[in-house]
Amino acid sequence: MEKDNLFYLKKVSLFASLGEAELKALSLIVIERKYKKNSTIFFEGDPGEGVYFIKSGQVKVSKSSEEGGEQILHLLGTGDIFAEVVLFDGGDFPATAQAVTDCQIGMIRNQDMEVFVRANPDVAFKFLKVMSHRLRAAQIRIKNLALQDTLRRTVGMLLHLAQEHGEETQEGIEINLPLNRQELANMVGTSRETVTRILSRLSKEGLITLDKHKIVIIDEEELQDWV
Repeated sequence: MEKDNLFYLKKVSLFASLGEAELKALSLIVIERKYKKNSTIFFEGDPGEGVYFIKSGQVKVSKSSEEGGEQILHLLGTGDIFAEVVLFDGGDFPATAQAVTDCQIGMIRNQDMEVFVRANPDVAFKFLKVMSHRLRAAQIRIKNLALQDTLRRTVGMLLHLAQEHGEETQEGIEINLPLNRQELANMVGTSRETVTRILSRLSKEGLITLDKHKIVIIDEEELQDWV
């Protein structure tokens, strides 16, 4: 199990700067959990017990609006980390995490991480550098959502998903996520109808191809010009 944890920890961005000895020590405090498709890992407002990373499967992180709608913040896959915001302060989870597919998840409890960092003080600085980079990227995304129109936001989201979850095929870059139109609309912050119209337009322009649960980017460079 330790070797298995070590293999996956090396794929996690937050831990990428750690040395071999530090990663081995960290692997000893990983708790493994398994979740079935569509099951909830934690709810928004639950006590933040620790940080999670994905060994296999896909996870959706979302927030609920006052009207009962859903805003998808992240769609995550193997090697991605989530709930790191509660890593050191132990506050409540700020969003809900749900298994999109059957998932194998690694979890490190806050108290165990605190003991690990105290024993390896250089690790804290390495964590801060990575988390500062992630915060900057999140701020840029928020700025883009505020300033860009719906078309550009949708195209930007497609490019982001292609970068994070894209798979090169003979047709182009396939976004390897079981993503329906409503979920994409929730990520962009618009209606399902609007996203459907935009996707149809991009398809007619020959920039993407569409299937019920599959989007393939045909001309990535041209899409970049739309953002």
